[in-house]
Amino acid sequence: MDIIYEDNHLIAVNKKCGEIVQGDKTGDITLADELKEWLKKKYRKPGNVFVGIPHRLDRPVSGIVLFAKTGKALSRLNDMFRLGEIKKTYWAIVKNRPPKDEDELVHWLDRNERQNKSYAYENERPNTKKAILHYKLIAHSDHYYLLEVDLQTGRHHQIRSQLSKTGCPVKGDLKYGANRSNPDGGISLHARHVLFTHPVSKETIELVASVPQNDSLWKSFDSI
Repeated sequence: MDIIYEDNHLIAVNKKCGEIVQGDKTGDITLADELKEWLKKKYRKPGNVFVGIPHRLDRPVSGIVLFAKTGKALSRLNDMFRLGEIKKTYWAIVKNRPPKDEDELVHWLDRNERQNKSYAYENERPNTKKAILHYKLIAHSDHYYLLEVDLQTGRHHQIRSQLSKTGCPVKGDLKYGANRSNPDGGISLHARHVLFTHPVSKETIELVASVPQNDSLWKSFDSI
């Protein structure tokens, strides 16, 4: 369990790709379940341990996941995520250089529940939701480009769908147009940085998650 931050109200975990935050139809053990067991052992608690889930990351994505350790913190974090008061920054590795080194992308996303996929359109259509992100090219290797992505909205598969629409699918993301999978089955999208005001203490909290250390390409970008 890679714990980035912990106090009486919050705990933040650096999630590995492949881990699932909340239960789904697979029935696989979740990161929340593992965290409950970890907390139970650490503090030698005899009963149930409370772990609240105010947000999620897609299963193939790595990086920071915030959990609440109290009901008060969960309620306030839920409101903060809904109101956009928690600033999240992602790193994405893409094969193709984007059209501009820095840009704001605005699309309208249509979520297909059956396919578990979101389609991005240039103009509004029925049942679509507006999606906005800002990206900046911050590094590159011989064959790949590292983008820093700031989300302005929080839509289903937003980064994956919007980058794919611009011709820059995330490395390993077969669902959105990558030409091959990653060896670990994940995609090269990482929740790198989170900045917010603590829901209880009102302190400024800034968290950074190290990139996956089992991936040489990610490690080459980690010193940025």
